[in-house]
Amino acid sequence: MALFPESALQAGVRKREVFGWAMYDFANSGYTTVVITAVFAAYFVGGLAKGAAWGPLAWTVALSISYAIVMFTMPAIGAWADQHAAKKRLLMLSTAGCVVSTAALAFTPGMAGTVGGIALAMLVIVVSNTFYSYGESLTGAFLPELATSEGMGKVSGWGWGFGYVGGMLTLGICLAYVLWAQARGLPAAHFVPVTMLVTAGIYAAASCVTFSLLPERAQPQPARGEGSAWRRLRKTFSEARAHRDFMWLLACTVCYQGGVAVAITLAAIYAEQVIGFVPHETMVLIFVLNIAAALGAFGFGYVQDRIGHRLALGLTLIAWIAVCLVAATATSKGQFWIAATIAGLAMGSSQSAGRAMTGVLAPPRQLAEFFGLWSFATRLASIVGPMGYGLITWATGGNQRIAILATTGLFVAGIALLLPIDMRRGRTVALAA
Repeated sequence: MALFPESALQAGVRKREVFGWAMYDFANSGYTTVVITAVFAAYFVGGLAKGAAWGPLAWTVALSISYAIVMFTMPAIGAWADQHAAKKRLLMLSTAGCVVSTAALAFTPGMAGTVGGIALAMLVIVVSNTFYSYGESLTGAFLPELATSEGMGKVSGWGWGFGYVGGMLTLGICLAYVLWAQARGLPAAHFVPVTMLVTAGIYAAASCVTFSLLPERAQPQPARGEGSAWRRLRKTFSEARAHRDFMWLLACTVCYQGGVAVAITLAAIYAEQVIGFVPHETMVLIFVLNIAAALGAFGFGYVQDRIGHRLALGLTLIAWIAVCLVAATATSKGQFWIAATIAGLAMGSSQSAGRAMTGVLAPPRQLAEFFGLWSFATRLASIVGPMGYGLITWATGGNQRIAILATTGLFVAGIALLLPIDMRRGRTVALAA
């Protein structure tokens, strides 16, 4: 089976361009894996906040602020990128911003236990995660330029699969250093900064492959009116209402991605504080989760093109419900490992399917703008899910089992909102726009 079969690519697209595009997922996944999921998240709660009950809530507040910024700015940024054919230029700027701010996290452990340290860490997380989110949206907007509608699932799956490989590489290097440091009795305040620098370095180096191989294929589009970011956001949403299947997809995305965001941002915290994992065990857990996610993204990309994107996404949401139920009732590390493995398979396939569906339903002349709306939905989800988890945990006196059980509701709602979507009808409307 060819990795990049010609039948899945748009006419004139070279395989090296697709490889360059997929390498951006490889580059930026170390950030979510090491910073948001495996290392810094757990260190923020256990190290900087000293295990305080408000720690998970403070972490989710910082992430929510960054997601709110992206929600209200990305559609306007996407519209500007379409107008000026500047997706690649903006992608380079957002990458530089995330790399620099990720490296800046290395300075926060020296202020552990202080109000200033918490505030600084939250500020840098807001900045780094905002730039990361911009990059994720912009790289997604290249997808319909590279893949046919029939090959969208495969190509999206390659990207997510490459991403999880990149996340594993970054986490593997960090894990090796953490084990070396712990064997010599060095504290987390020593090895956490090194992992931040490693993550930033790999992000910078791997993204250079993307910038050297991926061209800007878009042509400048006529201006469709100026105004504030809020006014442009309202205008984009107003135009998108004509694409009802796309709007149903956005609503579905808010729900199910809210649950996925809980897994990404709070898995390490749950593993250590509820199940009893220690830092190096958590890193191994996340490493294996990434292996499962890569397999899910690669393999399910082909499945979803065969059985249909909607059915494929629905199957992954059922798997996510099982993950929440198993995790909420797990009393041993072995049981939690089962939940993590299922979560990995579901994570890669659900994220790949969602991005592919967006690519199919987005109008070709407004790709960055409509992917900006997709970013609005995913970032709203990333506020709703983790903030809800944090508030339930705080309200129940630190009971994270209730919080993870409540997360099943988001996936159930996602399935309900998926049912009205007609992909063929939505694609016809998109091509006519």
